[in-house]
Amino acid sequence: MTKIVSHWPEHQKLTIMVTVMFELWSDGKAPPYSPMTTSLKPGTLDLLGISWSQYGGKTGIWRFMRIFDDIDIKATVCLNAKAAEVFPEAVKELHRCGHEIAGHSYTQDLVLPYLSPAEEKEIIRRCKRIIEDAVGTAPVGWFSPVAAPTVHTAALLAQEGFLWHGDYNDTDLPYLLDTAHGKLVAIAHSDFTDNRTLRSSPRDFFNVYKDTFDYLYKHEAPSLINLTVHTHFGGRPMMSAMLHELLRYMKGFPDVWFARHDEVARWTLTNSED
Repeated sequence: MTKIVSHWPEHQKLTIMVTVMFELWSDGKAPPYSPMTTSLKPGTLDLLGISWSQYGGKTGIWRFMRIFDDIDIKATVCLNAKAAEVFPEAVKELHRCGHEIAGHSYTQDLVLPYLSPAEEKEIIRRCKRIIEDAVGTAPVGWFSPVAAPTVHTAALLAQEGFLWHGDYNDTDLPYLLDTAHGKLVAIAHSDFTDNRTLRSSPRDFFNVYKDTFDYLYKHEAPSLINLTVHTHFGGRPMMSAMLHELLRYMKGFPDVWFARHDEVARWTLTNSED
């Protein structure tokens, strides 16, 4: 049977993990989504889309750091390794402030199922090396672009010494995953990330997670909420205002653990049961 985390430190009711997606696309490419309602023809250089995606490294990540400092929490940042090359000052500052840096492929459009097993292995190693060179510490966590792993991903991560893998949605709480190269901690991805509000109101993000928090806090323990935001979208004032308000609300309750993914993973390794 699957070994799932049995309780949180000091038997706290609820764990909140804040996940930041710090993403970049290959040169000349833009995200497949944007606030614009008219898409350009395939193959057309989308300069506005490229500019929109680069907001995260130039502006959004710095706003997130100010918010996390104000609320006094540490986040996990899932990093396309190219961001460490293009925005090294931001990545170094994230590490200096105590936020976890996790792997997230090299670019957001380098999607694992499109690679051979050998190419996937090399990408994982390359990202690990780039992050370690940037901050002096190798990453212990991984989340795949578009939450799309392959049948090889978990074993490759375990082989490279990773501790947790975030491409799961089959249960609410973290659990131990056996691979050919050892154990990993499987962590569920968010059900409602910030970019779900791209065509609606940022207030929807606040309402969804306030209601979820209130329900779990009252009815289920131990519970976990994974709040996911993107630097190029959630880092803009309209969304950051909602994140800031939401975190301040959650911080006002006792028995809530604000934890990085690696902290949750290490706890899960020693506090899991069938």
